[in-house]
Amino acid sequence: MVVEYDATPYDLQYSIDFPPPTIPQDNELTVQGVRLGRMLFHTKLLSADGSQSCASCHNQNTGFSDTAQFSIGVNGLPGGRQAMTIANLAWNTNGFFWDGRAPLLRDQALLPIQDELEMDETLENVISKLNQNQGVKDQFVRAFGSSEITSERMGLAMEQFMNSIVSMNSKYDRFLSGMEALTESEERGRLLYFTEYNPFFPDQSGADCAHCHGGANFENDQYMNNGLDSDAEMEDDGRMDVTDDPTDKGRFKVVSLRNIALTPPYMHDGRFQTLEEVVAHYNEGIVSSSTVDPAILATQETGLMLDAQEQSDLVAFLETLTDYSFQDVIEYSDPN
Repeated sequence: MVVEYDATPYDLQYSIDFPPPTIPQDNELTVQGVRLGRMLFHTKLLSADGSQSCASCHNQNTGFSDTAQFSIGVNGLPGGRQAMTIANLAWNTNGFFWDGRAPLLRDQALLPIQDELEMDETLENVISKLNQNQGVKDQFVRAFGSSEITSERMGLAMEQFMNSIVSMNSKYDRFLSGMEALTESEERGRLLYFTEYNPFFPDQSGADCAHCHGGANFENDQYMNNGLDSDAEMEDDGRMDVTDDPTDKGRFKVVSLRNIALTPPYMHDGRFQTLEEVVAHYNEGIVSSSTVDPAILATQETGLMLDAQEQSDLVAFLETLTDYSFQDVIEYSDPN
């Protein structure tokens, strides 16, 4: 059978409530490129001992995240931060990882392979192993026009696959389209979520979540300090590790709240096991530090003033952001 190059454009489907995604002009999605990226994402050939794939720590059933506080690598060692979800990354343009150390998604795809806490493999060894798999080589021909396997092509293919992972079928999405109604508790939580904090009129004050987790994807693609630790208690410098700027100390990527019910634990260090704990932190647990976001720090004196019922309602709304059909999309599953 003759294997031929196939540059058929991949039809990325997304909601009209979303803006157009930002797909790199030098790596437009193709059917065969996405398929190759999917094969690479799920193959265990990327790890030193053949025991793990990207999907080992970014599992489709848990929103392409990991429910362990810290993922365990091939050497039995824990990672330093909680595994991030990789859904809807086509709408992220401001770096990848919690600290933004990977400028592009193709860069992010290759770093875990080489990390001794994760896959602990070299790109040279991975290429050698992939070259022994005729099915993979054939797919490189279909995607790139030749069977040459390079780390650059690997990164481009996995970038294509991850940019194809779209999740937009939550109860909240169906509510917006008029297909489903929210419960009374979920509706109260929705109003709290989108209403601003107002210390002068407590009866009209809300949880003010949308300032940071706003827009169609419920995030802002920025790096922020959300008041977890004081300067003295801060064990992870976050964004400062990349920029060397002291004003970035303790700042981390603001993640999307989509599929939030599938992706515990929460925060960069997975310190919170439940959404109730997360809400309690913002309601009355903000800690001062030199880089905490001013809007968050402004709530410290009074807290968000949410009573037990309001906190429960807010959690109920957050749970409507989860797309359970996302767990069963065949196009994202293991094709190997």
